[in-house]
Amino acid sequence: MRALIFIGFAFAASCGGSDAGPADEVADTASGGEGDTASGGEGDTASGGEVEVEGEVVAGDWFRPAATTTWQLQLQGTVATGYPVDLYDIDLFDVPTATIAALQADGKRVMCYFSAGSYESYRDDAGAFAAADLGTVLDGWPDERWLDVRSVGVRAVMRARLDVAVAKGCDGVDPDNVDGYTQDSGFTLTAADQLDFNRFLAREAHARGLTVGLKNDLDQIAALVGDFDFALNEQCHFYDECDLLAPFTAAGKPVFVVEYDDRWVDDVAERNALCASSNAAGLHTLVLPLLLDDAFRWSCEP
Repeated sequence: MRALIFIGFAFAASCGGSDAGPADEVADTASGGEGDTASGGEGDTASGGEVEVEGEVVAGDWFRPAATTTWQLQLQGTVATGYPVDLYDIDLFDVPTATIAALQADGKRVMCYFSAGSYESYRDDAGAFAAADLGTVLDGWPDERWLDVRSVGVRAVMRARLDVAVAKGCDGVDPDNVDGYTQDSGFTLTAADQLDFNRFLAREAHARGLTVGLKNDLDQIAALVGDFDFALNEQCHFYDECDLLAPFTAAGKPVFVVEYDDRWVDDVAERNALCASSNAAGLHTLVLPLLLDDAFRWSCEP
């Protein structure tokens, strides 16, 4: 779930790993500056075979990010395409196809973000949702309402969004708000309903040759780690719950984390401690503005 607005300056920096001690701060331009572009590293190629309809996914012709994959997340504004990372996570609707193609031509993989569990009034396909499938307003997000993820109509819209991802050339997708059963959604969603919907998303993505990540939904990670190719979490360090992501790292799948708290923006020592903890756990943590507009960027990659 996207967070609220924060204003910052355009720079990027890297925190060192715990074995090297606190790192000197190195600033990059908002475009990422010069540097080696990555092709995804070893282990990023897809294996052949058929997609399994139920249970753990073991084969298929989609890209799988390696545990060492580096990343950038930007959901607002013109995408700064120059960061020397392996993978970009950008908005499915707002980013032009030409930008996706340019990133891929530079050796980067592209994940396309969309909200799978909430209605957003400003999206091009907002009219495709039935009124009966719209629940309560998301806290802090007046233009969003929870969706009834049991609905056939909601699932039809999600299939169409996955088709858009294929048409635009995305390598994979980042479906958000997939933990509505824990929220006051306006529906009587159960844990089983959520598992069914999340597995539906993974199955449909894989059937289209797309990699797919599990966003948050920490309580269901043990049940879903076999269905998803990576995890993306917001603020597990802040809430002291990063240990719940261990099933993904144990499976050799990357865990991408984004933190927003001001202490990691303003305090170098605090940020270095965060990065040491993140690197020791095998996580890929970024400290970003709440608007996710690339106003600034701090990376914990060693």
